Amino acid sequence: MAPVLRTEGLTVRFGGLTALDSVDFEIRRGEIRAIIGPNGAGKSTFFNCLTGVLRPTGGRILFNGENIAGLPSNLISQKGIARSYQITNILPNATTLENVRIAAQSRRHAWSMLRHHSAYLDIIDKAEAVLEAVGLRAKAHELAANLSHGEQRNLEIGIALATEPELLCLDEPTAGMSAAETHDTMELVRRIAKDLTILI
Repeated sequence: MAPVLRTEGLTVRFGGLTALDSVDFEIRRGEIRAIIGPNGAGKSTFFNCLTGVLRPTGGRILFNGENIAGLPSNLISQKGIARSYQITNILPNATTLENVRIAAQSRRHAWSMLRHHSAYLDIIDKAEAVLEAVGLRAKAHELAANLSHGEQRNLEIGIALATEPELLCLDEPTAGMSAAETHDTMELVRRIAKDLTILI
């Protein structure tokens, strides 16, 4: 089976600093793989290249056989790669449901300022299903800012899932969590892994 993602000679330099040096990597459909290393080893830089946040200095990133190196993040997302960030990246003054609904809407409908969000009932159904999957259905109408740290991290995973990715990149998904929150998040990753390829 061909890998869903493969990097060939992936290199990133910041002036005289080489953050990634000719990285060759692959992950096959349905696998869960982890990138490990100490702080500063280049893990987040690697994720940033895969998701279009950073343009690599050299090498290729093949997603389903297509070289996506250097594409902007919105196009990479449309092709089926989603991510969570090392530092939680949510809309704190929106509800949990609104956070996920906006992500789902980005995938299914063109944005219109003239339509009320209730006009997108299929999107609301999708967002509620995602909240159920990440264990936040009961907090759908809670402001994201009021969630615990672990719940905010799971919300960010839900936001990524709402874009219907083929490959989900989770950058240190348990950073700053208690032991109980870490356990719950890893159980969540195992549950959602049935339908996804996951890179941690």
